[in-house]
Amino acid sequence: MAERTYLDFERPIIELEKKISDMKDFSMGESIEMAGEIASFEKKLEKLRKEIYSNLTRWQTVQLSRHPRRPYTLDYIGMIATGFVELHGDRGFADDKALVGGFAYIDNQPVMIVGQQKGRDTKEKLRRNFGMMHPEGYRKALRLFHLAEKFALPIVILIDTPGAYPGIGAEERGQAEAIARNIREMSRLTVPIVIIIVGEGASGGALGIGVGDRVMMLEYSWYSVISPEACAAILWRDSAKGFQAAEALKLTSADLMELRIIDKVIAEPPAGAHNDPEATAERVKREIISALEELKAKSTEELLAERMEKYRRIGEFDE
Repeated sequence: MAERTYLDFERPIIELEKKISDMKDFSMGESIEMAGEIASFEKKLEKLRKEIYSNLTRWQTVQLSRHPRRPYTLDYIGMIATGFVELHGDRGFADDKALVGGFAYIDNQPVMIVGQQKGRDTKEKLRRNFGMMHPEGYRKALRLFHLAEKFALPIVILIDTPGAYPGIGAEERGQAEAIARNIREMSRLTVPIVIIIVGEGASGGALGIGVGDRVMMLEYSWYSVISPEACAAILWRDSAKGFQAAEALKLTSADLMELRIIDKVIAEPPAGAHNDPEATAERVKREIISALEELKAKSTEELLAERMEKYRRIGEFDE
C-alpha cells in the first residue's frame, strides 16, 4: 500500500485498510482464495468510513479541511477549467503568490477565476505564504475583479486561507484598508460572483475576497470570523484549546447553512475531497455552472439589489 497521510481520528480506517491489504497480499502470495473474507472486510471498511465521517466534531472538520492532500485552488482550476491564463501583480507593489487568478473557461463559459493557493512542500508553502495574503494580494484580486467587470465576465472565487497575513509589513502597507476596500467594491461589481469555500475560510482573509451573489461551502470546510486556535488564545490564553473554540464558533458548513450565512453545502465524496479530488471537482464545477446560469438571467439592477439584501439578512438583533 502506498504511503498516505492520515489524521488521528482516521486511525481505525488505517488499521482496517492495512488488514485488507495484507489479506490481499497473502492471498496472492500463497494462491489461497480469500475473496469472501476480503469482501466482508471491505464492507466493514465502508461502514466504518460512513460512521466516522458522518459524526465528525467541529474540530475534526477543521483538521480535515487542512488535510495535506486536500485539493487547492490550482488543483481545482486544472480540473474544472480550460485555457487558464494567470495574471500577476497589483500594479502598485508586488505580485502576491498567495493569490492566483486569471481568465479561464468553465464549460465554454469565459470567467475570471481567483483563489488563495497554499503550498505542498516547505519551499512552496513559504513562496505561497501558507495561503495568507498580503495587502498587495487583495489589491491584485480587486484589479482582476475590475478587469472582469470591464469585459462583462462572471467571477468565480475559491477560498482557502487560514487568514490574512498579520505581519508588521502587511499592516504598514494597509492590510485593513485593502480588505475593507475589497468588501466595498465587491458589493457593487456589476457581474455575477460565485464563491466556494473549498478548505479554510478564516476572518477578513476570506471575507476580503468573499462578497458575492452565491456563497457555497464544501462539506468538510469551515468559515468563521477567526480561527479556532486564535479564538482560544484570546479567550483562554491557550491556543491548544482550539477544539473547544471550534464548538463555540459554529464554523462548519452545516452550522453556516443553518444560520443562513451560506447558500448551499456541496457534498464531498466519502472520507473527504482528498480521497477523490476528481469527483469533488466535478461537483464544484456543476454547482458553479448552475449558479452562473441562474445569475446571468438577472439584470444588473436585480443582481446588485439581491446581493445587498443577501448580506443585510445575515444576523439577528433586538432593538
